[in-house]
Amino acid sequence: MGDSARESKLAGQFFDAAIGLLQQVRDQDAGEVAAAGTAIAEAVAAGGRLFAFGAGHSSLAAQDVVYRAGGLALMNLLAVPGVVGVDVMPATLGSALERVDGLAGAVLDSSPAKAGDVLIIISLSGRNALPVEMAMNARALGLTVIGVTSVAYATETKSRHVSGTYLKDHCDIVLDSRIPVGDAELTHEGIEAPFAPASTVVTSALMQATMAAAAEEMVRLGIEPPLLRSGNVDGGHEWNGRVMTEYADRIFYRH
Repeated sequence: MGDSARESKLAGQFFDAAIGLLQQVRDQDAGEVAAAGTAIAEAVAAGGRLFAFGAGHSSLAAQDVVYRAGGLALMNLLAVPGVVGVDVMPATLGSALERVDGLAGAVLDSSPAKAGDVLIIISLSGRNALPVEMAMNARALGLTVIGVTSVAYATETKSRHVSGTYLKDHCDIVLDSRIPVGDAELTHEGIEAPFAPASTVVTSALMQATMAAAAEEMVRLGIEPPLLRSGNVDGGHEWNGRVMTEYADRIFYRH
């Protein structure tokens, strides 16, 4: 067999590591995921709005639940300029902005978020000023805050917020991604740094599981979940148009 047919031992090890983490969060975070789904469903039933925030690569899981087929139409991205992704130049500026005091408050004050809404804050480490202040300010405004973070960072790293606290300390519900500190699953002889991060896989799975739990709870409450269909299937655009018209006052990414 040629080289192209060889299996990569390390690739297989990464899949095993990711599957192991997914099993952990499925089994150990089940109650918290259900609680997060209930909070979202109850907010929708009460006329509330839904927001998701993440900085850097944590923003990927937030973006994954906004305006997508099979997702809740009401989930809005709470964007902070310069920290949503790697499009900012230089890329290191995004990391620096996560440590700027006061930025979260300014963003929330200028956003449509208000009491009774739900904000999901995703931060792997939960130690930087931006997610900590975002959670503190959101709760002060009367929002329900769901944090998605690795609780291990709170015992193995030092907080970068003046309070010495972490994201997990300012949430109504915490979903623990159980990602090891450093976010690298593999090591190998001849490779100096650990590699192969799994946080995006696991965090995105937690987010989608939470959306599924929310849809399930909405049905129990007698509400048709406002889900989007793929625009690449027949009738998808018409379906989405109906949903977006019905919930236009709670969808902000279209304006």
